[in-house]
Amino acid sequence: MIKAIAIDDEPPALKVIEGFCGMTDKIILEKTFTKPTEALKHLRKFPVDLLFLDIKMPSMSGIQLHEQLPQETMVIFTTAHSEYAVEGFNLKAIDYLLKPFTQDRFMQAVNKACEHYSFLLEKDGAAEQYLFIRADYSLVKISIADILYIEGLDDYLKIYLPNRKPVVARMTMKAMLEKLPPKEFVRVHRSFIIPMSKIESIRNKVISLAGIEIPIGTSFEENFQKFFKQ
Repeated sequence: MIKAIAIDDEPPALKVIEGFCGMTDKIILEKTFTKPTEALKHLRKFPVDLLFLDIKMPSMSGIQLHEQLPQETMVIFTTAHSEYAVEGFNLKAIDYLLKPFTQDRFMQAVNKACEHYSFLLEKDGAAEQYLFIRADYSLVKISIADILYIEGLDDYLKIYLPNRKPVVARMTMKAMLEKLPPKEFVRVHRSFIIPMSKIESIRNKVISLAGIEIPIGTSFEENFQKFFKQ
């Protein structure tokens, strides 16, 4: 769910937003503010995902508040003055609600925010799909998608990658598993961690992948079967 706050110098306008937020499970409206300066202080300590932000307020306009935000935050501008629409969209607002707005129009804006939020999550997830592993007295960047399999050798690991030498790192299998996406990698043997996407075939408790065969250890068989069925 998207965490939000609403800022408007008119309490009735905030009541409308509170009511509409209460009718959807997509938004958690954490707080409302009638004073922009108080809202800004709150946001510096407790950032949120989305602002419902009135543009024309006496002490500080919504545009000015938006410019002072310490982090990038999605914003849906709300105002009774249509002449501010262009200025709002120039700030890359998610949407612009002209008062008085209906619940349907409010939900259109919320759905846009949800789509953009999902895009940001996917973008951030893609950006994090690599590891930095300390090897040979330096940090080596490894794309998770490139990992063919990982072999444990006493206190060392060998990370096998396509078209290059394995990266040898001093760490445990448990520590490595904690760094990997839990839905993509599974330990199948005391000495092997594999990515499910690289499996070519399984026969007689032997997994074929990347041109080699890896046995499924007896103590890991039950967990692998559960993982595989999922």
